[in-house]
Amino acid sequence: MTDDPGSRDAVVIERSFDAPVGLMWQMWTDPEHFKAWYGPDGATIPVAKMDLRVGGTRLVCMEMQTPAGPMHMWFTGEYREVVENKRLVYTESMSDENGNVLSASDTGMPAGHPTTTEVRVEFEDLGGRTKIVMTHAGIPAGSPGAAGWAMALAKLAAHLEAQRGR
Repeated sequence: MTDDPGSRDAVVIERSFDAPVGLMWQMWTDPEHFKAWYGPDGATIPVAKMDLRVGGTRLVCMEMQTPAGPMHMWFTGEYREVVENKRLVYTESMSDENGNVLSASDTGMPAGHPTTTEVRVEFEDLGGRTKIVMTHAGIPAGSPGAAGWAMALAKLAAHLEAQRGR
């Protein structure tokens, strides 16, 4: 499982969005909204299953187009904290399509890459706007994972803008 998040590298992104906190919460917890924005540029999310309760599981498939055809990456995890409109904490591990956790070597990741990481999202209501602080413990700042989160949050802002235009 994850070690103390303070004991190793983490991606920390603080960002404000022009959306009420209830809508921001839905972006992270409603599978249809989550599928619309999650992942780096070029990725799609064909599967997002979320049992949103402490101890509940999640299973997400990220699809990337490659010259050899579509590549699927599966992630599973467990919700550790679910405080509506305030805090969401879950673990994340690479897995197979059935949610069986794979080791770093099974997935071609370098030795020492953690099998399980932890994502913590703090939501702050700014009176119609929302500030989030997203911490992904176990993913080094400056890594491809950090770049992926930056792209995903830009996609989230665009998805919110599209929702407002409806």
